Parts: sequence; C-alpha cells; structure tokens
Amino acid sequence: MAFADEVKTYRKKPVEVEAMQLCAVPQFLDAVEWVRENGGIAHYESHSHSMLVHTLEGEMRASYLDFLIRGVKGEFYPCKPDIFNATYDEVPNND
Repeated sequence: MAFADEVKTYRKKPVEVEAMQLCAVPQFLDAVEWVRENGGIAHYESHSHSMLVHTLEGEMRASYLDFLIRGVKGEFYPCKPDIFNATYDEVPNND
C-alpha cells in the first residue's frame, strides 16, 4: 500500500459565512459584541490591540486586519487576511 495511492483531490463546498475585518478599536469592540450576542465568548485586550475568541479548537487571538468569521454551525474563529482573501469572495448585497 503506497501512500500516494491514498491521496485524493477535494474541492471546498461553496458555503456562505458572515465575517468582519478588524481594522480599528471600534471593529474589535463590535466583534466582541457580535460574538457575545450569538452565544460565543470573546474579549478585547487593549494592551495588545487584539481580541481573544473561544473557538472549537480552543482560545485564539485575532489581531489587526484579521477577519473574524462566524461559521456554518455558528462557531467563531479568526482568519488571517491572505487566507481569507484566497478562500472567500464577498457576496453582493441583494437589497
């Protein structure tokens, strides 16, 4: 049994998520409120200008310009901008 025989190619399913980019203190504070209003745990750390958010994998830090994502099961997690931009496209507002 060769390992290479077990490697397959997969495509990520198209999924819409909610997200906000953390560009300044107001966004961090809004993000903390957003997480808490949706049953999550997060807090802003003024000394490091970052926020800690409880994720399915444990506590993670979100920093300046990171995106905070609310996943398909309502979970929250931070994502670095380069990964976010390579993975997600903005969905146009249909208003």
